[in-house]
Amino acid sequence: MTTLTHYPFLILPVSFLVLWLAAWIGAIGFKALRTVIDAQREDFAVIQGATLTLLALIIGFTFSMALTRYDQRKDYEEAEANAIGTEYVRAAFLPQAEAEKVRALLVSYTQERILFYTIHDDKELAEINARTAKLQSELWSTIRAPALAQPHQVMALVVSGMNDVLNSQGYTQAAWLNRIPVGAWYLLAALAICATMLVGVGAHEAKVRHGLFIVLPVVISIALFLIADIDSPRRGVINVIPQNLELLLQSLKLGAP
Repeated sequence: MTTLTHYPFLILPVSFLVLWLAAWIGAIGFKALRTVIDAQREDFAVIQGATLTLLALIIGFTFSMALTRYDQRKDYEEAEANAIGTEYVRAAFLPQAEAEKVRALLVSYTQERILFYTIHDDKELAEINARTAKLQSELWSTIRAPALAQPHQVMALVVSGMNDVLNSQGYTQAAWLNRIPVGAWYLLAALAICATMLVGVGAHEAKVRHGLFIVLPVVISIALFLIADIDSPRRGVINVIPQNLELLLQSLKLGAP
C-alpha cells in the first residue's frame, strides 16, 4: 500500500478495478441475499447509507490531511527563498573575500534547491542532496572564521541568517517526507470496498445488467487518485512549483536579493 500510494497514476486503475470487483461480487456473489434484503429494505438502506456516509467523511478527512501537507510544502518553499535572500544581503557584513564566496555559494545553493523541487528520479535526488550537504558545509565554514574573529552583534546576524538557511532546508525535507499514514489508507480502502460491495448487494437486476453500480467505484477511484496526487510531492500532477526560489535565483544572478 505504501509503495502504491507513491504512484498516483496507479491508484486510479487499481482502485477502480478492486472496487468494481467488490461491487460485482456483491451483486453476483450475494444474489441469494436479495430476497432477504428486499424484505428488509429499510434496514438495509440504513446500513448502506451509514457506510457511504462514513466513507465520505473519511475521504474528506484524508483529503484535508493531504491538502494540509501540500500547503506546508508550499510554505517551506517560500521560507527557503526568504532565508536565502536575507543571508545574501547580510553577507555584506563579511570581509570582501568571504562575502563574494558566500554569495557565489548561495547562487549555487539556490540552483540545487530548485532542482530538489523539480527532479523526479531517486538517483538524481540522492546526488542533489549530496551536493546540497556539501554546499551547506562550505557556507558554514566560510562564515565561521570571520564570526570567530569578530564576535559582535552584526556578525551574529550573519550567523543567524546562515542558520535559518540550513534549518529551512531541513524543514522542507521533513515536510516532503510527511505523508498520509499508511493506516489511514488501509481504513479508507476497507471502507471503500465495503461500501461498493453493499451497493452491489443492494443493486436491482436492471442496474447490474446495465452496469450502473460501477458509478460509485468510478467516483471513489477519482477521489483516491486526487488524494494520492496531492499527497505525492514528486510523481503527481499537482506539485509544488519553486516559483519563489526561481524568482530569487534571477535576482541573485543580477546581484540583488
